[in-house]
Formats: sequence, C-alpha cells, structure tokens
Amino acid sequence: MAIELKNPKYQYRFLARIVVEASTPLAVGTGGKDIITDALVAKDANGLPYIPGTSIAGVVRSMLKQIGTDTDKFFGFQDRNDGEGSKIIFTEGKIIDSEGRVIDGMNLDAIKKDILLKNYVELPIRQHVRINHKGVTDKTGKFDNQIVFAGTRFCFEIEMVAKKADIEIFEDALSLIKNKAFRLGGGSRKGYGKIEVIDLQSKTLNLTKTEDLKQYLEKSSSLNSGSFWNATYTKPDKEDASNWTEIILTIRPDDFFMFGSGMGSDDGNADMTPVRARKVSWNADGTFKDFSNKYILIPASSVKGAIAHRVAFHYNKNTNATIENGKGTVGDDNPAIQSLFGYMKDGEPVQRGNVLISDVFEQEPNWDDIAKLINHVAIDRFTGGAIDGALFTEQTLYKKGQNFAIKLLVNETAFKDVEVKKAFFDTLDDISNGMLPLGGGVNRGNGIFSGSYEPKRETFFNEKEGGK
Repeated sequence: MAIELKNPKYQYRFLARIVVEASTPLAVGTGGKDIITDALVAKDANGLPYIPGTSIAGVVRSMLKQIGTDTDKFFGFQDRNDGEGSKIIFTEGKIIDSEGRVIDGMNLDAIKKDILLKNYVELPIRQHVRINHKGVTDKTGKFDNQIVFAGTRFCFEIEMVAKKADIEIFEDALSLIKNKAFRLGGGSRKGYGKIEVIDLQSKTLNLTKTEDLKQYLEKSSSLNSGSFWNATYTKPDKEDASNWTEIILTIRPDDFFMFGSGMGSDDGNADMTPVRARKVSWNADGTFKDFSNKYILIPASSVKGAIAHRVAFHYNKNTNATIENGKGTVGDDNPAIQSLFGYMKDGEPVQRGNVLISDVFEQEPNWDDIAKLINHVAIDRFTGGAIDGALFTEQTLYKKGQNFAIKLLVNETAFKDVEVKKAFFDTLDDISNGMLPLGGGVNRGNGIFSGSYEPKRETFFNEKEGGK
C-alpha cells in the first residue's frame, strides 16, 4: 500500500548533516564546578564532551536576528497565552572517534577502546588571571576552566519543518554556521569556540511525494545514518552582512617569550613554564592522524588583555582625558573598552565584545631545543645576598624571527567613534613596533615582538578622519 500525505500545512522537510572541527578549544559549560576547576564542560552519558542542541540553536538564532530575520516565526515564541513552537530542530553535537564514526547513543566502551577518545578521560584546564590597570591581579580575577581539545570533531543535524518558500531561511542558517564569526560555547571573546565546517550535506524532501515521504519515515535518528545522505551542500554562501572584518596581526619575537601555564615543570627544574597545547589532527579521509602536545600556544585572552589596557591608554591620551580633569577612565569605565571589548554593570552584562581573537597554535616538533631555563635571584641591596625565597627558575621559549599570525575579527560597529578606532590601531602599531610586550615576564625582558598587520591602518580611515 502506497504511503500518502495529502495537503499538509508544512509539506517540506529541509535537513542537513554537519561535521565541524574545533579550530580553537571549546568551552560549552554546564554552569557547574568541582574541586579541580571553576567551570566544567558538558559531557554526555558516555562521559564524552558534547555540544547541546540549545547551544547551537541559540547562536544560529542570534546571528539570523542580526541579519534581519524574524526569528520568532521560525524558532517559536511565548507571549502570555500566545505562542508557537519552533520549526527548526537541532540535535546534539556528538563527538567523532578515531575512525570517523559518531559516538551516538550509549557506548561506555568507546573511551577505553578508541585510541583518540581515551584522551578525553581527563580534559585540560586553562588558567586565567585578569590584570587591572595597576598591573596586579583584579579582585576576583584568578580563575580556571575546563576545555575540549582543539581539533576535536563533532556531528549534528538540523531539520526544518516548513513551506517551500522558507528554504531561504534554512540556507541562511547553514551559511551562518560557515561564517567566520560563528562561535560555539563560552569564552568566545577569550579565543574559544571557533569552528570549521568539515562536511555539510543537505536534503530537501516533499512529503506529498511518496518516495520522499518513505525516505523521511525510514530515516534513522542515529547520526551515523550515512546512507541517507548523498547530497553535498553546494549552495553559495550568503553575503556576510554581519560587518565583521578580519585583521591578521603577524608578530615575530625578538628573542625570548613566555605565555605562562601557571605551573612548574614536571621534573621540578622550573618554577614557571610556558603553556603547552595539545591538538587533534586528522587525515584527508576523516580518520585520526595525531594527538600531539608539541604546540606553542599564544592564548587569545593574554593578547586581548594587553591590547585592552593599551587601548584605554591611547584613548585617554588622544582625547586629553586625565585624572586631573576628571575624564580619565580605565577598565569597564573606559568608552573604548566598552565599545571594543564589551562591559558589565552591577555584575550584569551590558554589551558583548566587538573583537574576536583566536588562540594561536604553532606546531613545534623540537620543543626541547627551544625551551630554555633562565635562573633568577633578587639581591638584597643592603646585604648583597639573595632575598629569602627570591631564587627561582623560569622556562622560556626562544624562537627569534618565527612568524605567528594572530587573527582578530572586529565588528565595524565598534569603529563608529573615530577616537576608538584610532586607539585600537595605535595599539596594533605599538605591538608591531615592539612597544607593547606580550605574555609573562615582560619586566624581565620577555615578550618583545615586532611585526605588521593586514589590512593596513589606512584602509580603515577616510581622508577627513586621518589615521594618526
């Protein structure tokens, strides 16, 4: 007997299966903490990290709203007694194992048997410290959070219950997931959550057609139902209307630099060590290639902190804002900080940051050759002897002349105030000219960089504004 569905209100089903890779670490939090870390990542029943469907839906909805879409119509709403359910359904993003299979459903042996997934038993913890304008730790600015390794891959599906005319909204959603400003999870302004779409397959089914209806009814809910998907998404990406501009800041260390791990070395030879990252890499066929810990990491949060402080300085200088005239401000009270990096008031967020900086991962196979031990001792100026407790050893990295490319995405709305724009590019000039050191131990000579950035400063200023 033929299956028929006559005159349905929403006769179409737009479906997509998406595989994404975390270009930078992910921090999709649970809101909980334990005795080891202040913020835990979400894990499924197998004890593996996953991306809740609500996290994906929230970001897609927000970005669609930014380009003028009536999101209530497609994502549903509730207004007293009036409301409507969502027409777009998102599955959870499930982790992919070393063979390219999605771990969907209960599989407690996956961690034990898989050469990649066994590394997720203990996830890394990233240390953070917020420095105030006086150069010391802010009141509650010392914290840490659990993260998912960069390079981790996840798979999820999207389904839209719709009329034929709604396909444009579905294509907009797929295009935004591929957008350079798309971020998942928390800490997106600290370098986390950048993703790359590895595979995107889509399908359109008309349920009034017998064959399409049969395919839909027989489709498995498993994310491993590969036989259903046979159409790779080839639609051109929508024009980016989100006003994000990418700036590539290329820096080269003059000699030593160190972005601290917050810990000493395992062998006890160093009291301070540079942060060292692990990253998953894959073969062209989608199978696991390597899980190396030999990556130099330049944390976006460290770069952001240095830039933010210097931006406030330049803004105050350029606008003649001083403490004497009552106009000089720092931190969240500074207009340039508010415009570029967002701010909070009375513990509540007021504006999100308009600058996205990504963590930098640079593979370094000869780690032992570039890691140098430097001994330090503070001398008592009266006795000429060492001050008690002031003898310590730090491990720094020596990569003179090595290029590191830091990617900054800046929303052009932050540049509406020309003085904010000038302060930002004055800061990039300082980094490029070696006038703003980055990382730890800068007062001991570490972290002096030189470099350049593209597009150049002049690109962002018209003749009336000038650039200096």
